[in-house]
Amino acid sequence: MTAKTPTERRLLANALPPVPEADATAIASFLDAVWAENGLAQQSLDGYRRDLEGFARWCNTSQGSLADADRALLFDYLAWRTREGYSPRSNARLLSSLRAFYALSVRRGRRSDDPTALLDPPKLPRSLPKALTESEIDALLSAPDVAAPLGLRDRAMLELMYAAGLRVSELVDLPSTAVNLRQGVLRVTGKGSKERLVPLGEESQHWLEKYLAESRPVLAGKRSLVPLFIEPDGRAPSRQAFWGLVKRYAGAAGIDPTRISPHGLRHSFATHLLNRGADLRALQLLLGHSSLSTTQIYTLVAREHLKQLHGKHHPRA
Repeated sequence: MTAKTPTERRLLANALPPVPEADATAIASFLDAVWAENGLAQQSLDGYRRDLEGFARWCNTSQGSLADADRALLFDYLAWRTREGYSPRSNARLLSSLRAFYALSVRRGRRSDDPTALLDPPKLPRSLPKALTESEIDALLSAPDVAAPLGLRDRAMLELMYAAGLRVSELVDLPSTAVNLRQGVLRVTGKGSKERLVPLGEESQHWLEKYLAESRPVLAGKRSLVPLFIEPDGRAPSRQAFWGLVKRYAGAAGIDPTRISPHGLRHSFATHLLNRGADLRALQLLLGHSSLSTTQIYTLVAREHLKQLHGKHHPRA
């Protein structure tokens, strides 16, 4: 069977029946519980909701339900998703959501068994993060027209994302109170609502100060606005909008837009720090990773860089 495109999968999902009322109530109760217990960010809660509602709607076509599903029904659903072209990563995330849902059901005595207990997660291909070279980063950061208010804002956003290694959601959600220019640090709220302090660096602080002094007042007018970075209508830029401007400036800088994404700036930040001798534990703190094993993927990138240098310059490589 030919794998469907993401658009075709969305159309297929939208054609499924609605979530049964009992399952909708169970999902709402689960989301309230994990928010209260773990303080999850809205983005994480939305991901749980999408996964659980998708399974509940599919169960409705099989005369089953999310709350009472057994292992066989889960197998059938995962097999269906695989046939429809969902990626192993997407299925792994779904299984994680279902594990959390049924674990809570067992703890609360609503079920005596966990149907996900013996399900193995899909094997994920280990891909190295895609990082730009330092010269490509310089070209990208220099692409915006800083004579225009929005261009100056874009330059400040790009500089800050690269200098602080931010996730795109962290960048666009920054409040104006997150910046301490006197101390040169940024307070970032990351996954799981965990906060971390990240140094700004001279270059990003320069462009941030310039944006706050010259561009933001023009964009904000007389309005008192919470977001650090704003659109002309006063709202914070969306993740999709920032994705678009990164692609646009990549093209202007002579970089293939298919090679770059907003997350690529974060990967470049980490890779360039390691290439210049940064400590892995310090990098973990800067990136806001809860586990050092997540950060260690960047050591593979640095190792590949060293291999390339060796192959290019060593007489017997």
